[in-house]
Amino acid sequence: MNASRLTAIGLVAAAGLWIASGHFLPHDKAESRVAARAGDAQAKKLFRVAVATTSVVPHSRKLTIAGRTEADKRVTVFARTGGVLTELKVKRGMAVKKGDILAVLSDEAREAQVAQAQAVTTQKRTELDAKRALILNGTLPRLQLVDLEAQLKAAEAGLAAAEAEHDRGVVRAPWSGVAQDVAVEVGQAAFSMAGREIASLVALDPMLAVVEVAERQLAGVKVGAVAEVRLVTGERTSGTVRFVAKTASLTTRTYRVEIEVPNAEGSIPDGITADVLVPLAPVLATRVPRSAVTFSSAGNLGLRVVDANDTVEFVPVGVIEDEQSSMWVTGLPDRSRVIVQGQDFVREGQTVDAVGVPELTAVAK
Repeated sequence: MNASRLTAIGLVAAAGLWIASGHFLPHDKAESRVAARAGDAQAKKLFRVAVATTSVVPHSRKLTIAGRTEADKRVTVFARTGGVLTELKVKRGMAVKKGDILAVLSDEAREAQVAQAQAVTTQKRTELDAKRALILNGTLPRLQLVDLEAQLKAAEAGLAAAEAEHDRGVVRAPWSGVAQDVAVEVGQAAFSMAGREIASLVALDPMLAVVEVAERQLAGVKVGAVAEVRLVTGERTSGTVRFVAKTASLTTRTYRVEIEVPNAEGSIPDGITADVLVPLAPVLATRVPRSAVTFSSAGNLGLRVVDANDTVEFVPVGVIEDEQSSMWVTGLPDRSRVIVQGQDFVREGQTVDAVGVPELTAVAK
């Protein structure tokens, strides 16, 4: 191949390359510009979320604890002296009032002592009355008046002691209640009765609902608060917190709380299982939809909110009460814009298209 032919081929190739560069390169730049504009439009298209403004209000919580009912008072009544049990006026399950006679222990010696003391007292009083006029008009020494008065007082004291010993044979109810058990029978043996159990009584009105409260929850339980009591039988009633222990149980590290419940009819038995709803001190909290509560990338429970620039932030919260469709939480600032739809598809620091929905109103309770 001669030199002129090589030169011609080179010129043709160079021309072809020049033409190709003029045809294709501008086309590639145009496509790049279109792709860039599409990317910018895509970047400007923000993810849309629904946000609702929340309010912080005082919220009264209720602590639900399983407990039991317990008689307000229980006592075992003992015989205070010896004798034969001649009368038994109480039966198991019988209601008694304060001062009612439960049993009578008869002892002839005690009765004789009372009779003797009465006779001596009568004698001394008669002797004093007979000699008082003679002493006052000077017939008898005035010193005898003092002596006779002292003898009468001694006789009256002896009578009082004899009657007190006799009364010990009458066993009475110390307060109103129900006889839970009767441990004796009529005719039971005599002088060994001293110190023997006669009956055990329980006071059922008022009834107590007793629960054990954990140390972390104790601060919110206040004496005088009204609590709801739900018995295992389905019956519901209410009572007043009357006692909050200041010392924890050594075994459970819980604190005893007593709720006093009226039980005039005696319909609530002693020892039945019950759920007690104890009110706690109000706290500032926010009511939010349950569906809005989510987890952060670190696994913390909270809510996603948007700031004034519609940038997503995560706020950790604490749940204090869980309702059917909502939760009461703490830790959320007042007037927060909470993401209630789409919160699981955005992340902290992301700018979103925030669309407002009706404000979440929370009523203090």
